[in-house]
Amino acid sequence: MPHPKPADPRDPAAPPRAAGGPAVLKILVTGGFGVGKTTAIGAVSEIEPVSTEEYLTQDSAWCDSLDGIEAKTTTTVAFDFGRITFEVPLPIELMLFGTPGQDRFRDLWDDLARGAVGIVVLADTRRLDSSFPAITFSERTQLPFLIAVNEFDHAHRYPLTDIRQALALPPHVPVVTCDARDAASIGTVLIRLVDHALTPQPAHPTTLEA
Repeated sequence: MPHPKPADPRDPAAPPRAAGGPAVLKILVTGGFGVGKTTAIGAVSEIEPVSTEEYLTQDSAWCDSLDGIEAKTTTTVAFDFGRITFEVPLPIELMLFGTPGQDRFRDLWDDLARGAVGIVVLADTRRLDSSFPAITFSERTQLPFLIAVNEFDHAHRYPLTDIRQALALPPHVPVVTCDARDAASIGTVLIRLVDHALTPQPAHPTTLEA
């Protein structure tokens, strides 16, 4: 069942906020196994992030493929949480919830998405097919979302138009690049998502690239 569309905090009917305080918005960060969700939230969070990472063991080798990410040693088993405040273009406080990436934890995604204003789907061009479950999930929620291509070291750089085509994305879904290790880079992605989520989309939107 689709989630209800969140209220625009600029609307008088939006959920109340503390007097003089920022609007509080929930953002979901999702994507395939090992795309950088924990890293991104940890990089941008102004508080000590909450992480539920555990070490990978041989017991999970049958279900957690490390093809292309052989150096990965830990995995999120519940969620990640962080918080970041922006003062412009309007005071907002973003509550960031990161999903686990493995198929066996997919049931948690719906619960984590409840109340979110939008979704960041992190993608890895080395394993672009791992993005499809997160995109399908985001479309099903009917929440605004964007694709943030995490540019890993030594990964091939593709034109964003090629990535859009490979992921079969509609024109109104923004596709941007980022470095999940860099707070400024992830901050730019989050602001772009909030702007996208709170801006009414035209009947025939044009392609958004950055």
